[in-house]
Amino acid sequence: MRRDLRLSCQEQLLPGDSLEEKWDSAQRLGFQAIELRGRGNGAFAERLPELERARRYGVPMATVCVEMAHFIGAFDPDRRRDAVEQMRSQLSVMSTIGGRLAMTPASYGMFSRRLPPFEPPRSERQDTEVLLEVLSDLAAHAQAQGVAIVLEPLNRYEDHMVNTLARAVELCEEVGSPALRIAADTYHMNIEEADPATSLLAAAPYLAHVQVSDSNRLEPGAGHLDWPILLATLETIGFAHELAYECRLSGPADQVLPTSTAFLRRMA
Repeated sequence: MRRDLRLSCQEQLLPGDSLEEKWDSAQRLGFQAIELRGRGNGAFAERLPELERARRYGVPMATVCVEMAHFIGAFDPDRRRDAVEQMRSQLSVMSTIGGRLAMTPASYGMFSRRLPPFEPPRSERQDTEVLLEVLSDLAAHAQAQGVAIVLEPLNRYEDHMVNTLARAVELCEEVGSPALRIAADTYHMNIEEADPATSLLAAAPYLAHVQVSDSNRLEPGAGHLDWPILLATLETIGFAHELAYECRLSGPADQVLPTSTAFLRRMA
């Protein structure tokens, strides 16, 4: 049995008005860290005094998940440049507060080849060129800051460019930077990966972060994912970081989160 399972929770799911209050709640509900959310328009950088205060209080905040209106793979060059600049800023903030990574998908809700009109305005080759350019830029900045930029594959209905761990690995290999890594999200894997355990094993050298939710996007234990296999695979590859809750909740946080964290620890 894995006895050292460490869990973090995204800040918006936790009761409390401040990060300090949320951290008190997190510990009570079975978590060992908080995952931040990084809004655009400079909002995350503006939180630096708040984040530094929380750090002094003892809040572990190793990761941030981007929350913006447009992303690094945007079709529009101006939006793409802004997304890259926002991510550079978030990487710098994470470095300042002692974090280890900032994560982003290639895009979210921009286009899907599974929904009309089916054909995006940019070819697959052009998509790849754009992603290699922006990821190389962000990886160089991340490495200089001593942190990592982490690419998250999303399912086919939310992004048309990077849907699988294998595709993310290809991009990491082409960029060739130790500061570019991958995040695995169990909800998206449930849709895209034919064999999630095998996919995790193959992506292991690049895997820096894992987000957890169940098959229905609710908290772990509220759906039908095979958690014993997933957790055993992560132990096999030596994944030692927190698993971050990014999910919706099936009920009040004070009720469902401690039930879920206890469930995951039973499954480990």
